[in-house]
Amino acid sequence: MCAVRPHVSYAPTEPAVRARLRAETPAGEAWRCLRCGTFVPGPPAASGPAAAAPRVRRDDELRSALILRAFAVERFLRGILFAFIAYAIWRFKYSRLSVEHAFNREYPEVRSLLHELGYNIDRSGLVGLIRHTFTLDQRTLTWLALGAAAYTVVEFLEAIALWGLRRWGEYFAFVATSAGIPYELYELAAKVTTLRLTAFLINVALLVYLVLSKRLLGVRGGKTAYDARLRSESIMRAAIDAAAGPAAGGAADAGAAAAEPVPGGSPPPAGDGAVPDPAPARPPPRTPAGDGAVPDPAPAPAPASAPAEAGQASSPPR
Repeated sequence: MCAVRPHVSYAPTEPAVRARLRAETPAGEAWRCLRCGTFVPGPPAASGPAAAAPRVRRDDELRSALILRAFAVERFLRGILFAFIAYAIWRFKYSRLSVEHAFNREYPEVRSLLHELGYNIDRSGLVGLIRHTFTLDQRTLTWLALGAAAYTVVEFLEAIALWGLRRWGEYFAFVATSAGIPYELYELAAKVTTLRLTAFLINVALLVYLVLSKRLLGVRGGKTAYDARLRSESIMRAAIDAAAGPAAGGAADAGAAAAEPVPGGSPPPAGDGAVPDPAPARPPPRTPAGDGAVPDPAPAPAPASAPAEAGQASSPPR
């Protein structure tokens, strides 16, 4: 995507986050693109708080956006087709006689030409449909025109919802597409044609993709798991989490060092929530010597004191 669109670089005001998105090169500073992840030389495209960084789609979300917008284009083309059908029915309602007269005048020549080419137009379902419309009354034609116009509005709204990539738009597309599945099954049961089968398969593919990829109806964790996956793919979110990790780890290490007692010093005072040191255990009381009791050993006699002066000797006998 960055090959056809400019890079999206952003300079957060937070220093820790800013350092993870900036690099120095011989050509000068370079900033990391939030879409493709490469470092782009030159100043950033924008700056501000990390929380105000632009939300950039990348990886799976970018592919999902392309797929949903392809479905949006298909819905828009289908809406244009039914708009022409509604207009044609409305015009036919007020000019049916002239149309029928022109059909009856030109049909023999067209039938002869196709017969020469080896095609029997009398067995064509389109001719039978045209002849059937000539038998419809004004009220039936009015309801057919209104129904085609209503379906056109639904298709245009569905195309806008899918193109906008909004959560409510995805649910609207899911409900609108699901409402037409029973009628498509009825049409296929009556007669299988290439057009009917193609339209049915496109609608089923859209429903399956919305449920599995966008996690609608709580499938695969629902919106919570979908938002978590988007955050994990964000380069800015990864930089914020990485910058917050060392800060939290440093605060935890500082708290552990403050709680550790200093060797040889007095223990820290017990504050709120602190556990005091346990009191020293007292010796058990002495049991008096009785029958069968072993008396405490007698203290050893103190050694005799030495004479006050080393030179003093005992007096000789007289």
